[in-house]
Amino acid sequence: MSTPHNEAKTGDIAKTVLMPGDPLRAKFIAETFLENPVLFNDVRNMFGYTGTYKGKQVSVMGSGMGMPSIGIYSYELYNVYGVENIIRIGSAGSYSEKAKVYDVVLATSAYSESSYAKVQCGYDKDIIYPSEELNEKLEKAAEELGIPVIKGGVHSSDVFYREGSIDYINDLRDNKGCLVVEMESFALFNNARVLGKQAACLLTVSDSFVSSEVTTAEERQTSFTNMMKIALEAV
Repeated sequence: MSTPHNEAKTGDIAKTVLMPGDPLRAKFIAETFLENPVLFNDVRNMFGYTGTYKGKQVSVMGSGMGMPSIGIYSYELYNVYGVENIIRIGSAGSYSEKAKVYDVVLATSAYSESSYAKVQCGYDKDIIYPSEELNEKLEKAAEELGIPVIKGGVHSSDVFYREGSIDYINDLRDNKGCLVVEMESFALFNNARVLGKQAACLLTVSDSFVSSEVTTAEERQTSFTNMMKIALEAV
């Protein structure tokens, strides 16, 4: 059945979905890596495709930016379409010299000041964790591919343009254990926890708060292939 945000029919979507924020990145992944990709959704241009990778059915769909957006799409994938696993593959800003541009980060936790989980289900803690099982599969895939992965906590922020001093980064890095910042994982992990599903997050560092490194919009759309390969091999 369809939803207000997804026109897919029952059976159109695989049990495992790779979920970049950018729908054009979803399109790129489908056209580059999947065999016989079929478009199952283009409502609001939030493209979703299902195809096969090395004989295994897999879907890829954009989530949009921010927790409210991924909160809607991931909840519907889990609850309406029977998806069991969602692997977010996104971009992130580095809070540490340990994570440089183009490095791949595997989230071991998501910290947030957001009220998303509290409003959604009454969860009042500020840290939520991914699936250990999915993380183990992603680590194994990265090792087999020979792609280095940095493990660490991520900061899921509601705010992209934050006023004032950036001194808050020191607290997030040194006291909260946040290696990088992004805007979606906390909500994704919460939905998986609430619905008894599995979620994980691979990120490619696109820019840095501690250096002048930065990538272009086109590079973020088409060049972050290492995390894509890891996620697909894990499937």
